[in-house]
Amino acid sequence: MKPRAPVAIVRVALDVPLDCLFDYVAPGALPTDIGRRVRVPFGARRLAGVILQVADHSDLPAHRLKPVDAIDRETPPLPGDLLALLAFCARYYHHPVGEVVLGVLPVRWRQPRAVAPRPGYRLTAAGQAATIDGLPANATIQRQVLRTLQAAGWLRPAQSREISPRAAAALKALAQRGWAEPCAEPPPVPPASPLAPPVALNAGQHQAVAAMLAEPATFVPWLLHGITGSGKTEVYLRLIDDTVARGGQVLVLAPEISLTPQLEERFRRRFPHHTLVMLHSALNDGERLRAWRAARDGGADIVLGTRLAVFTPMPRLQCIIVDEEHDGSYKQQEGLRYSARDVAVFRAKQLNIPVVLGSATPSLESYHHTITGRYRRLTLGERAVANARPPDVQLIDSRRYRPDQGLSAPLLAALGARLARGEQSLLFLNRRGYAPVLMCGACGWLSTCARCTGRLVLHLRQQALRCHHCGHEARVPAACPDCGNTDLVAVGHGTQRIEERLAAHFPAARILRIDRDSTRRKQAMSELLAQAHRHEVDILVGTQMLAKGHDFGNLTLVGVLNPDGALYSADFRASERLFAQLMQVAGRAGRREAHGEVLIQTAFPDHPLYLALRRHDYPAFAEALLAERELTGFPPFCHQALLRAEAHQLDTALDFLAAAADAARRLGGAATVYDPVVAAMQRIAGKERAQLLVQSNSRRALHALLGRWVRVLRSLDNRKVRWSLDVDPLEW
Repeated sequence: MKPRAPVAIVRVALDVPLDCLFDYVAPGALPTDIGRRVRVPFGARRLAGVILQVADHSDLPAHRLKPVDAIDRETPPLPGDLLALLAFCARYYHHPVGEVVLGVLPVRWRQPRAVAPRPGYRLTAAGQAATIDGLPANATIQRQVLRTLQAAGWLRPAQSREISPRAAAALKALAQRGWAEPCAEPPPVPPASPLAPPVALNAGQHQAVAAMLAEPATFVPWLLHGITGSGKTEVYLRLIDDTVARGGQVLVLAPEISLTPQLEERFRRRFPHHTLVMLHSALNDGERLRAWRAARDGGADIVLGTRLAVFTPMPRLQCIIVDEEHDGSYKQQEGLRYSARDVAVFRAKQLNIPVVLGSATPSLESYHHTITGRYRRLTLGERAVANARPPDVQLIDSRRYRPDQGLSAPLLAALGARLARGEQSLLFLNRRGYAPVLMCGACGWLSTCARCTGRLVLHLRQQALRCHHCGHEARVPAACPDCGNTDLVAVGHGTQRIEERLAAHFPAARILRIDRDSTRRKQAMSELLAQAHRHEVDILVGTQMLAKGHDFGNLTLVGVLNPDGALYSADFRASERLFAQLMQVAGRAGRREAHGEVLIQTAFPDHPLYLALRRHDYPAFAEALLAERELTGFPPFCHQALLRAEAHQLDTALDFLAAAADAARRLGGAATVYDPVVAAMQRIAGKERAQLLVQSNSRRALHALLGRWVRVLRSLDNRKVRWSLDVDPLEW
């Protein structure tokens, strides 16, 4: 009599907002099934999940345990190191473990119907050497399938069905002979790129590369602090070359999708014989899944991606690089509110591998770590191109030279001079649309959003008023809704209005606007940047999408319009962000032999921030800010968590936060619990928003409180409130 398979209990992570695992019966399940995807019943639904534990008993009574529908044993399980990383994130950010685990999977793998996929097949070494004569004469389908496999090397399920409805059986027969084997889809074949040989390193680059390669292959967090144009990317490429030559994989993170196309091109030209895959949100689900599988199976040597790519399984991962590490885009603002930079550092420590954080304006947290010795700092103080030097920064006092429709006379003169010399210019204004607001001069009516506390921005060409917070859109009224006045005035300046003004002042100039509105279509960003690189553009007008990472060889002038708003902000990080943004956009000028110039229109030309910017003196600015932060008790000298609440009524959100504050104070601990306050942006998409800050000088003490507090929060009456906890918040 055949022995019965042992009855095992699998504990499954599901994508539901409950911080627990769910027990199911899975006969024959083994510890080797940990990390595998499953399809399970959950109420009236079927969900995809991931097995995190296998046990021989459950605390639930047997009659309440349901069996799993299917276990995906045709694809490899999630590796143990990735599961450990996800468990850490669930603990550190106090987020439900199921949402963490399922949230990092490709979209197609979160769907229950994908748990038991039909795999593709590839030839084995024996299959490559096999001949048709080795098959029975009547095995016609097997012969056809073998010919196809030997020609293509790999066969999708859909392709096999085109050969014959019985091709699946033929593939299994070939697999039994050892001539074929199931496999994931192969990585996409990259387009051929001409080889780009390494460039000569200057002294600073050589010292940085030598220092990193001299260290043993262990956990070392490097901060590569290089001025804009100093050749940080070339340092990355040398490190990647060494790592891949030793058989390792490299993960490279970039903050925004707009930076990945040019990085991809440079990487492909440098490493044409190595497999590189991209991972970012502009990919469709199929493209992302193929790239993710290639990384997981070890077929991709280099993974270049944005924030979520930090969770990519890579069996040979030996180095992580985080470019523009200061960038706020690395912080996720929905769901699991993780910092990809911080997760990258933890992952490197977990795997005992080096991690490189690169920036011209490092975050104060990272810079402080170099002062305390936690990170090692390498400095690139000169531009990589011979004879190139940082641009001159000049401040145009807008009180003296009043801008005419956003542009001052000195800036217009500088633009005209560049046009006469055939050089390119860039005007930076971090405000898209035509004008920030439409106003009635008779009664004072403003184009406010009914769903937010923000304004509706005028987009003149589309004759639309749009909210850049919730997406609400309305037609431009013919007259004031309050008093009927037809003389409505556009107040302020956006990129569209500046573009219009430039066209009127320089009618022969080729002007190109790059912002979120002009790059909505897929590939639009790459096409617009290509025009600039081909010198088909004289003046670029854009938002922060143009501020970093781009290398325009003929661009010698950068004009910055109206940056003073950040100086009024109540956010203690505002000046740090503004300095980084201005330093980055200034770095677009004069990256070759022609010298660059930056003109900043400001009403505060004597402000310490602008004076430090003129000197290109990030260390002095950072040290002054750190002294302020230490005096006021702000990060990195303390640790924070922000509890956010939103509801249809503001009082509902505030009452919930008041109860939460009382609960936190009763729990005690070495943490300060502040009173609830209304959020800076009080209403978004019809929801009233408030927040509560918890702060401690000890990270351990803060998390000890948060762990207990979150359990209490889940027990509070929150039926009318949506709340979230943000550990190490960046936005207020």
